[in-house]
Amino acid sequence: MKKCNEASIDSIETFGLVDGPGIRTVIFFNGCKLRCKYCHNPEMQQIKENNIDINTLYKKILRSVPYFKNGGGVTFSGGEPLLHSDFLIELCKKLKKNNINICLDTAGVGNGNYIELLKYIDTVLLDIKHIDKDNYKFISGIDYNEIDSFISSLNKSNCDVWIRQVITPNFNDNYNYMDDLVLYLKKIKNIKRVDFLPFHRLGYEKYLKLNKEYPLGDLMDMSRERCNELYNYFIKKFNITYKG
Repeated sequence: MKKCNEASIDSIETFGLVDGPGIRTVIFFNGCKLRCKYCHNPEMQQIKENNIDINTLYKKILRSVPYFKNGGGVTFSGGEPLLHSDFLIELCKKLKKNNINICLDTAGVGNGNYIELLKYIDTVLLDIKHIDKDNYKFISGIDYNEIDSFISSLNKSNCDVWIRQVITPNFNDNYNYMDDLVLYLKKIKNIKRVDFLPFHRLGYEKYLKLNKEYPLGDLMDMSRERCNELYNYFIKKFNITYKG
């Protein structure tokens, strides 16, 4: 059993600009229950040996505080950071004493204790794999029930929510899915932003290096123009006003 004062970290990125507001330090945790067919970090799927303790990681994050401008801070990503929820709770307590903004980049599938952790999170970047249960299992490899549990906890929190939806050719790149997505997102509170991410094959070379078969074969990248077209259709129906 892993100690809650230690965790397995794949890498740390400084000056991140796309994983929450402002300039951010992004911590990539190892381990994920999902096996998404378009995963671009397959090297982080497996739980590995713990390689960092809370105090060491805390000090590393503090070094970047001078660069946390315009709402910047730290983002926990992966892999799936929710597999390390007890570790994160203790780390977040220390970070909040320094008024550091905290984002959680997650698919909503971890080891529980979500309500306690979300007390310390400012913004959740929630990845939506699919809104249909069968297609969710097809793309992620697991049943849908676990994300429902996370969304229930999320709705009891005061976190801002950014939605991320990968748009994949011949899978969810149609107007019917956009209509259904609008209805689905109505059940999630405090949504401040919705991003569509066009499917890409940037993870392909990583699968080769790991001697794994690429799950989506020769599927080509999603057209950015088509993705933008679908996004414009969606946003008119969802009618969200961004705050940043």
